[in-house]
Amino acid sequence: MAGLDPAIHVLLRATKNVDARDKPGHDDLHRTMSVRLKLRDIDFFERPVQFARPFRFGAITINATPQLFVRVEIEVEGRGVAIGASAELLVPKWFDKRPELSPAQTVDGLRWSLDIARGLYLARTGYQTAFGLHASCLGAQVATCAKKNIPPLAAAYGPAEIDKAILDALLRAAETNFFDGTAANIAGVDARLSPDLSERDIRTFLSGRVPLERVAIRHTVGLDDTVEGTGGVADPRENAGARYFKLKLSGDPTADATRLARIGEELDTLGRDVKVTLDANEQYADLAALQSLMGRLDRDAALLPIATRLLYVEQPMPRDITRQSPLGALAGHGFIIDEADDSYDAFPAARALGYHGISSKSCKGLYKSIVNATRAAKWSAEGESFFVTGEDLTCQAGLAVQQDLALGAFIGVTHAERNGHHYVDGFGDTPAAEAAAFAVAHPDLYTDDGQGIRLKIHDGDLLTGSLNTVGFATSVHPDWSALRPLERPTSLQEQLA
Repeated sequence: MAGLDPAIHVLLRATKNVDARDKPGHDDLHRTMSVRLKLRDIDFFERPVQFARPFRFGAITINATPQLFVRVEIEVEGRGVAIGASAELLVPKWFDKRPELSPAQTVDGLRWSLDIARGLYLARTGYQTAFGLHASCLGAQVATCAKKNIPPLAAAYGPAEIDKAILDALLRAAETNFFDGTAANIAGVDARLSPDLSERDIRTFLSGRVPLERVAIRHTVGLDDTVEGTGGVADPRENAGARYFKLKLSGDPTADATRLARIGEELDTLGRDVKVTLDANEQYADLAALQSLMGRLDRDAALLPIATRLLYVEQPMPRDITRQSPLGALAGHGFIIDEADDSYDAFPAARALGYHGISSKSCKGLYKSIVNATRAAKWSAEGESFFVTGEDLTCQAGLAVQQDLALGAFIGVTHAERNGHHYVDGFGDTPAAEAAAFAVAHPDLYTDDGQGIRLKIHDGDLLTGSLNTVGFATSVHPDWSALRPLERPTSLQEQLA
């Protein structure tokens, strides 16, 4: 695979088989595997997020979109009641790219996904594990969303966000942190949704994790972003010292090759070793178009600065075309799926087509990320390299970025795309007191640069030390009184019913 070095992800190595009980500092709680809970309530909120610059990917340009916040209340067997939280942007035209839908309609699809999931989750009234609750609702979630013409990727959004909040509450009730709790499998992750794995595969992977203390940022260069000069690829005020760059593609091989050559010239001026990934967001129509671009990368001297730094290419073709198109000889370049990752069996199916990687995104489901990381470790131990990458659909400062960062650090993602520091001005419209509370609680992750609180990037890396706190990677919850209730979805139901 092109440029794929042994250090790209620890998942390219076999998982270290260390039982969680052998780790120092584990008490009786950590020796317990899963804890049962029952859900008492779920509330959704949102807050507008204005972007500092347009973000163009695929066929959409985003200047603003709401951020979702989830608050759940659970009762943990033998441990009482706890509150948990999660957050994620409601991103238009990514989960559902159908051209006949407006951006607002696709956001409404996500709101419907949340609403449907809330009903299904609250209907389960008995005690069960966090993963058991997820697994018991997922099939009905996908089926119910399909009746409303909501595709599987968007259908998964609702459970993904609820699951994160439930896990936060569960960890708080158990008085443990995400890394220790997940290593001990407090959520009860099992193989019922991944029959290609065994229970032992999952237990071995989880108990052997050694979370990363640093995760490098991968700086995104959007299709409308400046390439040369002030504000460009090589401007340290923009790239924050990144050693990894994610370059968006338009789907036009000629235009993409020309732009990549310009970016390569800028990367050559940085004076440090950098790597790149390419992301087409489904814009390459078919294998022929993709072969045209990859042929240019193989032969064009002007693209050598990109080709020699290339780690992998992300989701080049539409998800439906992807499932019908074995990569053949192209597989050697290293490809991953992202938007085509809409089910628990997507990674094995992609592997059969020649793909070697898959993305981890909290908005697609943290349990699926764990299962896919288990697969990558198991398959890689058999001789061929497979990996999970960290891709970020603009996780914002606060809950979203912290929970996604912790997930990546746990499963072994050594570098992750980070958009929030670049496309949004720090905490954006978050109340100053709330932003300050996050900064005080997580001083290794945030800094006040005199113009507001924003991510603190250390020589191109984010530090994970302060994520080692009771709960899911956060000591702070949002100021719920400063949020408005999630808008009720209307347009998608009315126009697609």
